[in-house]
Amino acid sequence: MAVNVGNTGNVASAAAGTWGVAERYREFSWRRARGRSAAHEELSARIGQDPELCDLLSGSLPAGAKQQPELLLAAVRHLDGPHAELGPRGDAAYGRWREWTIRHWGEVRAVIMQRTARTDEPAHCAALLPLLARLPQPLALLEVGASAGLCLYPDRYRYRYEADADGEGGAAAGGRAPRGDAPQGDTLRDKPLAHGPLLAEAGAPESPLVLGCRTEGTADGLPGRLPRIVWRAGIDLDPLDPVADPDDLRWLQALVWPGDGERAARLSAAVEAVRRVPRPRMVRGDLVHELPSLAAEAPPEATLVVFHSDVLACLSPARREEFARLVRSLLRGRPGGGHWISQEHHSVLPWITAPAPYAPRPQDAPLLTLALDERPVALTGPHGELLRRLPGTDGPAAG
Repeated sequence: MAVNVGNTGNVASAAAGTWGVAERYREFSWRRARGRSAAHEELSARIGQDPELCDLLSGSLPAGAKQQPELLLAAVRHLDGPHAELGPRGDAAYGRWREWTIRHWGEVRAVIMQRTARTDEPAHCAALLPLLARLPQPLALLEVGASAGLCLYPDRYRYRYEADADGEGGAAAGGRAPRGDAPQGDTLRDKPLAHGPLLAEAGAPESPLVLGCRTEGTADGLPGRLPRIVWRAGIDLDPLDPVADPDDLRWLQALVWPGDGERAARLSAAVEAVRRVPRPRMVRGDLVHELPSLAAEAPPEATLVVFHSDVLACLSPARREEFARLVRSLLRGRPGGGHWISQEHHSVLPWITAPAPYAPRPQDAPLLTLALDERPVALTGPHGELLRRLPGTDGPAAG
């Protein structure tokens, strides 16, 4: 099937764009999808070997964020393309997926141009809660990169902190030494979780969402109460309201990778948990431009907490430093101060150093560094499934 993408410019530049898109999909297959989603691993690898389709993507979509593999894969699922639930597997299935995508390219492109790949993971709250519960109360929460704002409701969920039965905290963190097939350093291999003894439980008993989190050691530093939150706000380029807008909920569901029923169920339960409470103040726009005015709205009697989880990687290093300077300035200038909680991969904010004695492997999912006011206190799983408290921090919120 011939595809006319309407490229402009010379042939060499078009070919370079096509090659760049193909390489991006191959890299996504190897670095991101491998070991996490067999369907996305196969589909993105096939796209990376399909020059005609990559030419369509390169010629129809602006370079940068709109060429992210996550956007195309989610857009086709959002529109109920072939094999939307489990993903196309095999030559015949890929052929059907490809033919449908090209035939409906106008609709697919419209979704890509309207949406972003920023999803929402309420399970991050399991790592945030120990910090939030020990800060001076009440709290005013301001999330950067809030998406649907589900992480602005840590007081609406229930939590179970269990001992890490696999000993993945490592010897340095008080667990057993890593086995040959166990995750090491700053990574966590995707596999079924082994449940150990219950160390702590907290949260709303009636909540439809129960978040399990593995940790090592004892219950010291784990929350026994919920934070008292009096103000909630968020900033995002494309803020979503899955409670009021069914299409926003459908988009969030499309961003869940095929076969990940646990994460899909978690998303649905989180939406139900916040359905009957007031929505947070959500602002559409750039995080640096909108942060000062939104922070100024926080009630003066509350402790302002600016936080973000797995957000800043989309910014250039210069923009990350600009954001960091802005947050420091805002908190210094606020009467009574405030706190900054970051949960990002250590490469995103390199001045926040955390122990990483072992090299990651391609099949390992990267852990995030949880930091309070630029001081690392824990390593966390990418979906809140692990809380590995760092030595010498006396629990995640020490100090």
